[in-house]
Order: sequence, then C-alpha cells, then structure tokens
Amino acid sequence: MTEDQLNLNITKLAELAVQQNLMVATAESCTGGLIAKTATDLAGSSRWFSRGIVTYSNTAKEELLGVSNNILMQYGAVSEQTVLAMVDGLFTSDEVNIGVAVSGIAGPDGGTKEKPVGTVWISWKYQQNPAVARCFCFAGNRENIRLQACSAAISGLIDCIENDQ
Repeated sequence: MTEDQLNLNITKLAELAVQQNLMVATAESCTGGLIAKTATDLAGSSRWFSRGIVTYSNTAKEELLGVSNNILMQYGAVSEQTVLAMVDGLFTSDEVNIGVAVSGIAGPDGGTKEKPVGTVWISWKYQQNPAVARCFCFAGNRENIRLQACSAAISGLIDCIENDQ
C-alpha cells in the first residue's frame, strides 16, 4: 500500500460522502488516528468527516465508546465483539451516518499464537444497517500493518456506501 493509493481511496470516500451528504466517524486503536489524519489531510474534510476517536486503552474504549468491560474481559480488545461495540459507540450522535472501528496488534510485540502480530479486526456501520466486522492478518512492520489497516478501513467505508450496506 502506497501513500498515493491511500490518497486515491480517501479522495473517493470524500467524494461519495459529499455526494450522499454523509458524515464519517472513526474509532481507532492500533491505527492511532491514522484514518482520521488521512481524512483530515484533505481540504474541505469538515463537509464529510465528523470525528475521530482514538481509544488505545481498554478504559478509553469503555469511557468514550461504551464498550462493556465484559466484552473486553471475555474476548479481548482485538476481537469481533469489541470492534462491533466500538463502531456502535460512534452512533451516539445524529450527525454520524457511517463509521469504522479498528483494533489490532501492529507489533512488533503483543502478538500471541491465537492473535499474532498483524491481526486486525475492523468493523463498519452504515446508517441504520447492522454493523459488520472482518478479521485481517496483515504482514510487515508496525508502519506497514497500520497503513494496511487504514487502507482496508477506508476501502470498507467506500464499499458500504457503494453497496448501501
């Protein structure tokens, strides 16, 4: 994933969101705000980008997004259940129409046999449709994993809009 490809994707997302009068929100853990940064690097992003919340710690996920402690204790921060709860937590404002949540292990440490470095869960929610989630296994160093997660998150937002789901 190159920065040029990422810029093309974010530009496409911006165009679609503006055309359909949508406001995007992000809930990020392992990407540390990279999706929001990529979005707001575009001039005029306030027309389509509502907010980005970085919830790196479990406490932040609970306090800012309403992820239950039970989910975090039972499934862990890097799980389908957690990212689904994170993305739902973005929809506390009527301003948000579409959202994405990301939680993963960017490395170089922190991986386990069950969840190796590069494991990233991403969830998307569009309008009133149920949220969906997908697990990715990215390769490379910390920066590459974060870039790949950012790209997958943006591509998924585009897919949600194009497929109205």
